[in-house]
Amino acid sequence: MQNIKNIVAVASGKGGVGKSTTTVNLALAMAAEGYRVGILDADIYGPSMGTMLGVAQSTRPEPTGENSMKPVIAHGIEVMSIAFLIDDSQPMVWRGPMASGALQQLITQTDWSDLDYLFVDMPPGTGDIQLTISQKVPVSGAVIVTTPQDIALLDARKGIEMFRKVDIPVLGIVENMSVHICSNCGHTEAIFGNGGGEELSRTYEAPLVGQLPLKLAIREAVDSGKPTLVADPQGAESEIYRSIARQLAEGLKARGEQKTAMPNISISTD
Repeated sequence: MQNIKNIVAVASGKGGVGKSTTTVNLALAMAAEGYRVGILDADIYGPSMGTMLGVAQSTRPEPTGENSMKPVIAHGIEVMSIAFLIDDSQPMVWRGPMASGALQQLITQTDWSDLDYLFVDMPPGTGDIQLTISQKVPVSGAVIVTTPQDIALLDARKGIEMFRKVDIPVLGIVENMSVHICSNCGHTEAIFGNGGGEELSRTYEAPLVGQLPLKLAIREAVDSGKPTLVADPQGAESEIYRSIARQLAEGLKARGEQKTAMPNISISTD
């Protein structure tokens, strides 16, 4: 990964908050801003990047040399996922070390081009995969995705604390499903509560870089393999994603676009 300038982990404490949807649209938004972008799907048990980007199920990475492979190209960005190496119906019935080993292969054997940004779609939680990424990848910073409801915020705090422990800065917080927008009448309602993202931002002094609505069109876009930035590049939601991308770029530029040194992690019984 020496030829990648910035590696950004997109994480959430729990599943179902729209983390992968955020990842794919942020990557496309960054590409729309003129940067060279890639996505590493680090969710070994539930990879979704291929489906969200409309990659055909039979697609396999092109081998280069003895142990390397080129990432798949979709909508102008480079993508690598365990889904490209297995059958879609095959479950990953693996213990943690096996999943971590598979992720390390994706990390070390993918022949990325010269990229400005590589977004890493993290699985939910704070387990083996997160530690593998923290130890093996020089992550520049992290983006935390949450929803306004209390349970999601509780788990998001754990995600932020995890990144703090491994000295990875949190570049921003994205609040998904801030309000529900009725597809018929346009009425808006904060069905998951409100103010959660702002509270998290204040508590951890991390900027709230964007708030996305709970909108049918966003879900339909990723399910069809044409995310919002592709399906409706001039729409209001696309502009929110592009605004988030610009804020991340500015935040990393302020840090000198320097990769964070890989931390040493030790386990103690204290």
